[in-house]
Amino acid sequence: MTYCLGLALDEGLVMAADSRTNAGIDYVTTFSKLHVFQPAPDRIFILLSAGNLATTQEVMNRIRRDLDRAQGQGAQECGLLTADYLFEAADYVGRVSLGVQRDHGPALSQSGVSVGTTLILGGQIAGQPHGLYLIYPQGNYFSASPETPYLQIGENKYGKPALDRIAKPGLALEDGARLCVVSLDATSRSNVTVGPPFEVAIYAKDTLTLTHRLKLTADHPALRALSTSWNQGIRIVFDGLPRFDWESMGEQAEPAPAGQPLP
Repeated sequence: MTYCLGLALDEGLVMAADSRTNAGIDYVTTFSKLHVFQPAPDRIFILLSAGNLATTQEVMNRIRRDLDRAQGQGAQECGLLTADYLFEAADYVGRVSLGVQRDHGPALSQSGVSVGTTLILGGQIAGQPHGLYLIYPQGNYFSASPETPYLQIGENKYGKPALDRIAKPGLALEDGARLCVVSLDATSRSNVTVGPPFEVAIYAKDTLTLTHRLKLTADHPALRALSTSWNQGIRIVFDGLPRFDWESMGEQAEPAPAGQPLP
């Protein structure tokens, strides 16, 4: 399993992913799930991946191959290089992913192996707004919105509560990065198939280059500090929650008669 997420903020994008993959409890490895493509000075794309590792790697290899061929021969065949809109780039990536699955799916499906991969594409093409798309294994896609400015793939349920409470389009990029790390850390605490190193990419809109790219190992001081501070903060808030009515009474309230609710 894995966990990746992206934030589409007014100031730009924050993309984050864990690096753990597993093929059973006795075979756990580390692979990067954050891929950056900048095929021309007027565009940048960041891809996050969750699903079959072999499929994901072949998708990335085919994209790089198409870019090499298009740039070397002056061809007009790679969607990342020729797209005028971000949704066209999402459509291209979806078609590449679907093609890989069609090539290998029939043979592997007989063994009960899923070849699907789900992707998040973030980026910007000059003259167009930055954006964030989730691309399904079937090749179709949808974009983040002001009402829901985050997208998740993989093991998403444990990291979602913090996003629901805090993620807003007006959030600063640095706060967005901290929120992503908190979400990743919360997920890794509840699911051992998700874990560091955590990778975080920060993109400020209209710059057409990454502002920062972080790799936080389990013993990285920044990750430890964020995790400790978040956990302590939650404990402090919990300890300060309002008391029940009967706790504030000077004397312990008498038990309610059987079948009657407490006051």
